[in-house]
Amino acid sequence: MAKAKKLTRAEQKLLRPIQILDAAFEEFVAHGYSAARVEDIADRIGVTKGTVYVYFPTKEDLFSAMIGHISAPLQDLLAESRELTGSSAEKLRAFLLLAYDKITRDRRARELMRFIISEGARFPQLIDQHHTELVEPLIGHTQQILDEGIDKGEFRKSPTVNAEIIVAPMLKLLMDLMIFDNRRTVDLTAHVAAHLDLVLNGIVAKHG
Repeated sequence: MAKAKKLTRAEQKLLRPIQILDAAFEEFVAHGYSAARVEDIADRIGVTKGTVYVYFPTKEDLFSAMIGHISAPLQDLLAESRELTGSSAEKLRAFLLLAYDKITRDRRARELMRFIISEGARFPQLIDQHHTELVEPLIGHTQQILDEGIDKGEFRKSPTVNAEIIVAPMLKLLMDLMIFDNRRTVDLTAHVAAHLDLVLNGIVAKHG
């Protein structure tokens, strides 16, 4: 078996902030912001507390950077959703499937919701910034698909053809996953199929 390539000091230095953020994520998940200790975060990757502070001067800075770090699934979703092609119905279906894939396969996406709920009052500006930079564009892009479908005659014009209403079943699933973890069995395939059926058959314009 070939030996793993040993990282140079320069490579280790470049990788260190990511290692710290990954360790911080695990510590904040386990203990919450108030009880999490910087020294325990440092211990997870075998460095001193001082090393953590070199990259992140305060615990607040570390938490803020960690939120940005674990937002990657939503950033990817936004980028991928803008590349979708086809009819409005096809784009909406593909977008919803992409979103389900992110929230069910990537633990960071689920835990992000937990942090927003549990620490939102402590970091209102951070949460507002996250909402402005990621959530609003995602909702806006979903609404754009819906509006295009209405303009093309694919979707009926109705108050229910609203992005926040369309994604609500997905948020319900996300909350269940966050609250119950593996203690409750969820038939994901059935849930997704029911959601797609409800949405697409509910908003498609009837002709003839």
